[in-house]
Amino acid sequence: TFGGAFSNHIAAVAALGREQSMRTLGIIRGEELQKKWQENPTLQIAHANGMDFRFVSREEYRNKESLTQNLQKEFPDALIIPEGGTNHQAVKGVQHMLNEGTKSFDYLCTAVGTGGTVAGISRFAEGNQKVLGFKVVDDHSLDDSVLKLSERNNFELIEAHDGSYGKITDENIRFINDFSEKFGIQLEPIYTGKMMKKVFELMEGSYFPENSKILAFHTGGLQGIEGANEMLRKQKRDLIINR
Repeated sequence: TFGGAFSNHIAAVAALGREQSMRTLGIIRGEELQKKWQENPTLQIAHANGMDFRFVSREEYRNKESLTQNLQKEFPDALIIPEGGTNHQAVKGVQHMLNEGTKSFDYLCTAVGTGGTVAGISRFAEGNQKVLGFKVVDDHSLDDSVLKLSERNNFELIEAHDGSYGKITDENIRFINDFSEKFGIQLEPIYTGKMMKKVFELMEGSYFPENSKILAFHTGGLQGIEGANEMLRKQKRDLIINR
């Protein structure tokens, strides 16, 4: 599969590979990382879980179709997973996030990167539930992509990217740290922090009817906090408290 140096998806696939005793190969964006990936906390974790890496140039990485075709020829028995993990199999697998315990909620919320998680929740949600996806990327094509995958019109995508994917604002850092102190739940700055901040803004803005039951899915990515804090240290900014 494919990802950048701080990809949650890379870390998750590596962990799954270890759990299932499967070999994993990460195609990592950026040739310059080949000699210094050991300095990257996310790649360290992925490697510790058994993932091998292949570092490619940004130009080569952008041409995913050609890259995928070449990999499938080289590894004919491999499962090639797209960047971010969104495909029809992933959407089908998301149904296991829903169970008897989730049926009583009026709203189901998740962060949105490539759209697979929100599409799966949308497809398998109850008829009376509304699905809210909080976009952490500035991508106006996501609505159509999610609709094609979910085949249901029960969702709404809400902007939550703070200007661009990966951007970490001081306000976001303060929210994550306050949330952790108040509720004992750790969020990260790229996905779950932005989602929960926006959920709270919607609550304060009376978006939800009174007595609504809201469920927000925590989609992980906590290993990325260390890398984010490295960047924040260099910028001499406040850090995310990693409890």
